[in-house]
Amino acid sequence: MGGQLNANHLLFLAQGALWTVALSLIALLGGGLVGFVVALARISPSRATRILTGGYVQLIQGTPLLVIMFLAYFGLSAIGLGITPLAAAGASLTIYVSAYLGEIWRGSIESVPRAQWEAAEGLALSRTQRMAHVILPQAVRIATPPTVGFFVQIIKNTSLASVVGFVELARSGQIINNSIFEPFLIYAIIAAVYFSLCYPVSRLSGRLERRAGQPRGQTLAPA
Repeated sequence: MGGQLNANHLLFLAQGALWTVALSLIALLGGGLVGFVVALARISPSRATRILTGGYVQLIQGTPLLVIMFLAYFGLSAIGLGITPLAAAGASLTIYVSAYLGEIWRGSIESVPRAQWEAAEGLALSRTQRMAHVILPQAVRIATPPTVGFFVQIIKNTSLASVVGFVELARSGQIINNSIFEPFLIYAIIAAVYFSLCYPVSRLSGRLERRAGQPRGQTLAPA
């Protein structure tokens, strides 16, 4: 791929961008599933469960994503557990995202007006029924804007996957630059691609925040 920038280079960058999107979706879906469990555990009636999940959140949020990726790829390889770059990057981002989404969703659940909890209890609903039919539907509306906004951070953090050899957008640009030595041009293109991926998501998040601030229809009980 040497020489000047050409169509093959642009195609390689496009493939890297697709892998960036794919890795972002893996992180969002995997981190979302684990994060939902974390959020529920953080409001569990069991004090031990709350303490354990609180420690998990503090540990992950206090550890750089780069270190988590090094541990997942090089650490597991050092003890004889081979893992592919995609698996290491996906697992690392899933763990990282779960801690943040878990806290976002915990806060959203706890921000549902207390009157809603009390009204559900007054109807003699079980805890599972209260969560499924009353609390979570309202928490979803509250959590959607910050969740969409956090997706921007996920997209940008995928660039760290290059340290374990995963060829996403940033890594593909680095490979091309090592071939044609045009850092300003290459990274300007990469910046433009990241912007084109993140800007629509940021706009969507802002639109959802404004919509969430509008009056809603009647709920189970007046707040």
